Parts: sequence; C-alpha cells; structure tokens
Amino acid sequence: MNKIVKYVGLDVHKDSITIAIADEGRDGNVRVYGKISNDLGQIDNVMRKLISQNAELHCVYEAGPCGYPIYRHLTSKGIDCVVVAPALIPKKTGDRVKNDRRDATHLATLHRSGELTPVYVPDQADEALRDLVRARKDIQISLRKVKQQINAFLLRQGINYPGKSKWSKAHLNWLADLKMPHPAQHIALTEYLDAMGDHEARVKRIEKAIEQCCQTSRLLPVIEALQALRGISLLSAVTVVAELGDLSRFDTPAQLMAYLGLIPSEHSSGGTIKKGPITKTGNTHARRTLIESAQAYRMPARKSKAIRKRQEGLPDDVLDIAWNAQLRLCHRYRRLIAKGKNHNVVITAIARELAGFIWAIARAVPIVAAER
Repeated sequence: MNKIVKYVGLDVHKDSITIAIADEGRDGNVRVYGKISNDLGQIDNVMRKLISQNAELHCVYEAGPCGYPIYRHLTSKGIDCVVVAPALIPKKTGDRVKNDRRDATHLATLHRSGELTPVYVPDQADEALRDLVRARKDIQISLRKVKQQINAFLLRQGINYPGKSKWSKAHLNWLADLKMPHPAQHIALTEYLDAMGDHEARVKRIEKAIEQCCQTSRLLPVIEALQALRGISLLSAVTVVAELGDLSRFDTPAQLMAYLGLIPSEHSSGGTIKKGPITKTGNTHARRTLIESAQAYRMPARKSKAIRKRQEGLPDDVLDIAWNAQLRLCHRYRRLIAKGKNHNVVITAIARELAGFIWAIARAVPIVAAER
C-alpha cells in the first residue's frame, strides 16, 4: 500500500507551534492542524498520529531564534525536515495579513510546490564552536562601548590625553593616575576602568577556550590550512570556518561569494546594465572577518616570519594557493587604487576574491563528515 505524502508546515515560536498540513498534489487539501506547545514530546505525538495514517511526512519551518533542536529531533526519528531562511520565502505583493495560521499554511503549500530553499544546518559540535566565537564578538562590542564611554566621560570634563596612541600602556597608566575634581567623578571613572578590565579578561579567557576547542574539532585541518593565507590568523580562520561550516557544500567559489553577500547588486533591464553596492546577504560575521583580513593585502607580497610559522607542516598545494593569493590580491589592490577606485570598494573586491582562495584551500583539505 502506497503511503500518502503530507507536507507539514510548522510556525515555531518560543511557547507554541502552529501546524498546517498540505496533501500531495496540485489540488491537494491544505488545512490547519492546530496549535501545540513548543515541546518535543507534543511534536512526537502529532507526528506519530500522522504516521499512523500511513503518511510520509515532509516537515518545514523557518530559521529563527529557536534554533535547530526541532530539526535535529525530527531527523533523528527518520522524519524528513528542512529549515528555510525567512528572507528566501516567496511573498505575494500586497499581502498585508500575517498570522500564525497563515504562516504555517504558507510554509506547507510552498514546501509542496518545491519553492523553498533549505538552509545549511551545522553539526552540533560546529554550532558550539560558532557560539563561542560569537560570544567573543559580543564581549568585544561591549568592550568597545566601555572605551567610548570613558572617552565621552573625559571629554565632558575637558580632560584630553596629551599622548598619541589611546589604549596603549602609556595611556592606561595616564588613566590610572588621573585625579578627578570631585570624589563621585573619581568613582565613576574607576567603575568604567574596572568594567573595561573585566571585558578584556573575558575576551582573553574565551580566546583561550577557542584554541582548546579547535584541537578537538573536525574542522581543525581547514582552520590550520586557512592560516597559510595572509591576513588570516587563528581567530580569523576559526570565525570563517565556524560560521560557514563545511565549505565543500559550495560547488563553485562564486556560490560562496554570493552566500557571503560580497557580490554586487544588480538592476538591469534590456540593454541597460546597472550594478550597485554589494548585496550584504548571508553571513554577516564571516563577511566582516574577510573585509578585515583583506586589509593585509595593501602591502607588497611577502612571507613574513609570522606567516612562515603558521605555514609549517601544511601541504604544498595549500602553500601554493596561499602564495598565488598574495601575488594576485596585492597586485590587484595596487592596480585598482591606481585607477582611482575608492579604498572601501577596493577592499571589498579583495575580500571577494579572498573568499575564492579560501574555497580552494578548503576543498584541498579533507575533513571528517558531520554526524547527524
């Protein structure tokens, strides 16, 4: 007896899940099943009931703050499930009504028609490393805000640092020796400085934890290989790999560039071709890291002592790719600057090509397949 295919749309929220079901076929029935609590046990009850009706289930829900536990739970039970990005879900122009029932029905219908593009779901260990990397970034942002608050506080008091480089050892000693005109102001400055010190200590602890986690990660070969590139040290390599996961899922470097949002936007029609700023879609963290790394290619190509140390023990083909990247990107930077291109535009172009060399290195280094 053939099974009945049912497409299940899940509109997932923190406390509830609204479920809609679309039967197979263009004219198949689409209905709202109901609302349940966001609980894996209740999800199992619904799935068992549907499977008992001789149904083959294909589930879908939007990526969001609730993460991937539902996806991993359903796939571990042998139930097909995909996660889609909200930005990639087709929407009707002029549709001004949105609620949970409509969202679930919309997901089920689009999944039945094959119009949804699944997103990459990282392995649990890979996601744990990514969470650690993002925690470091969040604390760095807090550290930067505290430094801005210290600068603003001193500016309000008319106190200016006489030296050249702020946040150097000399600047920190100068801050520690400052005498404020009022005791309350001195307490405020001390609290700011203590907060800055706490954030700096937390960043160092997380960086040490990242180094330790890398040693047990299945992505360690790629992390080590990417450090052969100029401008990519350990933390940059970990950030790129943790955010992107297994780069072998990209068939071409152009796909990786598009995923990172580093390709120009375009609005062309007929014989008119008009390209605009980069799309900035995809992963923001990886894109920002590549933009920062691209700054290193402003100088002439050379293998510094630090680069040679990072390249020790790496395969020859990886070293060849890294050196070719230096030769091409350093020359391309000088050529584009000589043409009068804006510096930020040039750096973005370098970052886009750097993504291509990262793809080439990742394809040359085998890694262990993820466990699902």
